[in-house]
Amino acid sequence: MKRHIFITGGVVSSLGKGIASAALGALLQARGYSVRLRKLDPYLNVDPGTMSPTQHGEVFVTDDGAETDLDLGHYERFTGVSASRADNTTTGRIYQSILERERRGDYLGATLQVIPHVTDAIKDFVLSGADDVDFVLCEIGGTVGDIEGLPFFEAIRQLGQELGPERCIFIHLTLLPYIAAAGEMKTKPTQHSVKELRSIGIQPDILLCRAPFPVPPEERRKIALFCNVRPEAVIEALDVANIYDVPLAYCEKGLDAEVLRHFGLEKASTPDLSKWKDVSSAIANPDGAVTIAIVGKYVALHDAYKSVVEALMHGGLANRVKVNLKWIPSDRFDSPDADLSELDEVDGVLLPGGFGERGALGKMRAAGYARRHKLPCFGICYGMQMAVIELARNLAGIENAGTTEFGESGTPIVGLMSEWTRGNTREVRAKDGDLGGTMRLGAYPAYLTANSKVADIYGAREISERHRHRYEVNAAHIPELEKHGVLFSGMSPDGKLPEIFELTEHPWFVGVQFHPELKSRPFDPHPLFKSFIQAALEQSRLV
Repeated sequence: MKRHIFITGGVVSSLGKGIASAALGALLQARGYSVRLRKLDPYLNVDPGTMSPTQHGEVFVTDDGAETDLDLGHYERFTGVSASRADNTTTGRIYQSILERERRGDYLGATLQVIPHVTDAIKDFVLSGADDVDFVLCEIGGTVGDIEGLPFFEAIRQLGQELGPERCIFIHLTLLPYIAAAGEMKTKPTQHSVKELRSIGIQPDILLCRAPFPVPPEERRKIALFCNVRPEAVIEALDVANIYDVPLAYCEKGLDAEVLRHFGLEKASTPDLSKWKDVSSAIANPDGAVTIAIVGKYVALHDAYKSVVEALMHGGLANRVKVNLKWIPSDRFDSPDADLSELDEVDGVLLPGGFGERGALGKMRAAGYARRHKLPCFGICYGMQMAVIELARNLAGIENAGTTEFGESGTPIVGLMSEWTRGNTREVRAKDGDLGGTMRLGAYPAYLTANSKVADIYGAREISERHRHRYEVNAAHIPELEKHGVLFSGMSPDGKLPEIFELTEHPWFVGVQFHPELKSRPFDPHPLFKSFIQAALEQSRLV
């Protein structure tokens, strides 16, 4: 029987609903249950694909090409269950589907209203598919009381009535602030948040309370009394050293046990947390450390590169080292007389994805510095393209090499991709078309050159990786570049789209058109990140 767990948040945003949902999913898996996680986002955008990464964070891309919220990355990393477009929706997408149906006449002239039409569409999304799992965990974005979130709260309220307590549970994540001047932990914000939730008809079954210090027993009893929950259902969620300690911390406080008690399953299993303990131990007790410079456009908000950061950590786990990060805005290096000597302080350079001209020269200069100084360098998507342009200009001598992403280019080494093949389907895009959802998105295969560095790293000749880009390296320039030690060691199956390049005379310099960080897991680090950190470790020993 499929059971639903709804996770809501209150008081303030950024309390960690995504991590909490992912950690609970991992704990249920540790007890032998199967899970699927979903995110309901109340904003009006159809998806986060056109949203600024400095406001919303990274766009996480699934195998089937959906541009989704970054929390789906947490879900995948914690549970190992690959997400799909069926696991994330927004108010914009819900309304879009309803209006399309209305235009077709599917509603037979009915007056469309939030209740029941919008709430029914939300319920249909929540209940669709995933019939082969034991638990579906649904996180509702935003906080209780947000006006845009009301249809989602109403929809899950109705589901609570329709499914009944034997198939549905509500978990509310809230905040217990500590007022230093008074020397007290305050429960009133939590009380008000629960009052707001109850006013729209939802009684939380479990309170997950973020707090800077352990919650005293008398405060726990007070919260339980005023919020109408059992004292055992008031679970403290304290800060931990790293996010991969969260499942262990929540299990210790009894979150998963309380969930199973609600469903009458508390005696059915015991958790196997051995792999989480191994990860926690490896992070807490590294054998060494490396420093990686992330030279990117959106470093002001680290969540813009969330999956990159996590993949680097996974690479560190594979090598038993701590990965320290040095964040460098790429436009710092845009000037011709920019001082790049701070890269001498790092063991490797990572050039992440991005869009637009700002900071492009800075990425090229960082790539050139890493190339000349034999510093391990990893270019991803846009970072790979800027590295190729740098190679074309300064290694192959193509002075006017550039990209049409920034306008007309003398020699367009990188150009707009107007058509490509996905399976048996030909995809076509226009330069002046919509921006949202029109890139090459999702998983595509690539063939690797035998005996190349990347073939050795992957241990395979055929791979599948997730893409998110609109421009592509022009394959017509491959022969000229390969005369100068640039090996394009990964190509699309039809041989038209360059996927990977490597420098044959460099200790470790690899550029990839795809986003390998999206498939990295703490228990299964991506081979490219594992190899990159290993190369950085070797570099650190040379200094």
